Amino acid sequence: MKIAFDAKRFFHNTSGLGNYSRDFVRILATYFPENEYLLLNKNKSERGSDILDLPNVDFIKTTKGSLSRQLKMGKDAQHQNADIFHGLSGELPLKWDKKPIKKIVTIHDLIFMRFPQYYSFFDRKIHFWKFKRAADSADKIIAISEQTKSDIVHFLNVPESKIEVIYQGCHKAFKEEQSGEFIQQTKEKFNLPERFILNVGTIEKRKNLLSVVKALKGTEIPLVVVGKKTKYSKKVERFVRDNKIKAYFLEDVSMNELAVIYKLADIFIYPSLFEGFGIPVIEALFSKTVVITSNTSCLPEAGGPDSVYVDPNNHLDIQAKIKFLWQNESERKRRAEKGFEFVQKFNDQPIAQQLIKLYENILK
Repeated sequence: MKIAFDAKRFFHNTSGLGNYSRDFVRILATYFPENEYLLLNKNKSERGSDILDLPNVDFIKTTKGSLSRQLKMGKDAQHQNADIFHGLSGELPLKWDKKPIKKIVTIHDLIFMRFPQYYSFFDRKIHFWKFKRAADSADKIIAISEQTKSDIVHFLNVPESKIEVIYQGCHKAFKEEQSGEFIQQTKEKFNLPERFILNVGTIEKRKNLLSVVKALKGTEIPLVVVGKKTKYSKKVERFVRDNKIKAYFLEDVSMNELAVIYKLADIFIYPSLFEGFGIPVIEALFSKTVVITSNTSCLPEAGGPDSVYVDPNNHLDIQAKIKFLWQNESERKRRAEKGFEFVQKFNDQPIAQQLIKLYENILK
């Protein structure tokens, strides 16, 4: 098989959709090296260079011109004699020629429909048009959770039979053992406290970090936060400052450093209001760190039966669960070990096998 990918996010997104795209291509190329994998984009970057070094992965420079991703990328894939074109971030090209090619699109979430208040009117309309058109023109849709599948059926009016749920994994760094020397360097570099709870993700209203710092008011429990700041961050930082919360906001953290920080944390806390999947939860479980997360959206799918669940709108519930785990080492260890067993279903090999089976079936 020859599979072409829209590689814009692969090369130019540092997290989220970029990590998904890079992991997706990496595991397919590793476990099914007999196929050809083509990364189509106007240009490439240093991101994913290790994946491009694989013998069965090639960069294809797409035709220049305005709106080339929408109008020319599909035809470029056909000219490369690709059997399948896969849009990895909710979009498919608008134009194709007559040469046969199967089309797949991955849809991660429809948060712009569930929480329209976080998006401008213009962005909502553009997102809906792109996603609806891609869903209608695709031969198959990959949803990254049962929650996302349900939303696609409901908001985009797509039949369930057209949608396949295939979970995503996480970066290999979270499954590796870092050296004692590197762990010590990371602790010193970021001046990490001896014990702490951890939150990872963009600091925005939907991720709900303010509820975490409210839960920590009156405690001596340190919080480490790793994530890109937005305007919402100022509200969080003001509460931290006014209430003397012990909080450390880290930036410019490499993937290997982040893996160490996950492993050092006593508890990972992620009370997001809504997620398409929740990769940080998976990262924590692979790191053998107990998870507290929301009882909403797809997060119980990612967290499994032994994570601890909270009402994300109730900071007192969050506080009670944090205190319970903070004070009970044996319970943290028990839940972390069970969580590590559960998270193996999100390992590379089973995901790769599901993906290749989908590709093979669509070409029959």
